[in-house]
Amino acid sequence: MTDAYSQLLDATIAHVQGLKTAGVRHLSIAPETLAALIAPVPRRAPVSAARPEPVSAPISMPAKSVPAKSKPVASTLASDTKAVAMDELRSRVLPCMKCPNLASSRTQVVFGVGDIHAPLMFVGEAPGADEDEQGEPFIGKAGQLLTKIIQTMALSRETVYIANILKCRPDTPGQTAGNRKPTPAEMETCKPYLLEQIRIIQPRAIVALGATAIDGLLGKTEGITKLRGKWQEFQGIPLMPTYHPAYLLRNQALSEKRKVWEDMLLVMEKLEMPISEKQRSYFLKP
Repeated sequence: MTDAYSQLLDATIAHVQGLKTAGVRHLSIAPETLAALIAPVPRRAPVSAARPEPVSAPISMPAKSVPAKSKPVASTLASDTKAVAMDELRSRVLPCMKCPNLASSRTQVVFGVGDIHAPLMFVGEAPGADEDEQGEPFIGKAGQLLTKIIQTMALSRETVYIANILKCRPDTPGQTAGNRKPTPAEMETCKPYLLEQIRIIQPRAIVALGATAIDGLLGKTEGITKLRGKWQEFQGIPLMPTYHPAYLLRNQALSEKRKVWEDMLLVMEKLEMPISEKQRSYFLKP
């Protein structure tokens, strides 16, 4: 039975079953159609084994022969794969106990937030008190400023992805407030989770927020002042170092805000985003 015949038979059966479901109990068949159905199928002459057909080279199919739906299907499969992979990663990260001191002091793990298909990813250092309480990165005062920066880029928190080097808030024994910098050992322990997030998301650009993020991702300790505004590369992905939003809260000089914004303009250009004259003139002296 040929593939074409099998496909035709399956389609016919499906059609008849559909009619039956709809309440149809009798079908009218023209005499000529019935005669064609009961006629014997002519057999092909057997091919002699002594004279096999020559094997020809593979034929390249023209582009137009590829079904139009092939690309969307591939995209959907990739999307499903990303979602499954990120869910599986989250299920491993949330109960993580690799750093006993962090696990015992945290309220919850701060995994990451945003679009797993986003072309742009922001990476900070670690959750603070607000993030630890609510389980979402960058929602305190520094996070609110980051949100404004993202919105000024004509994006939103829902269209980018935001994560940290550390998924738990660094413990602060004896302190009722404040944060501390993650230790190198803590960053190395938690970094594989971030690397998996980056591998799943496959962003076209990464923005590293602050010196700790640069150190955690690139192992560079030259200082954020020297590195900011200069494209780096992380596993083949363009990476832009810039100041952490918390720095801008401490130093609100127009010149410092302009430096961060110039970095964001470079990111927008890298992603081929439209940039208005108004956007280009932000934080410039009148």
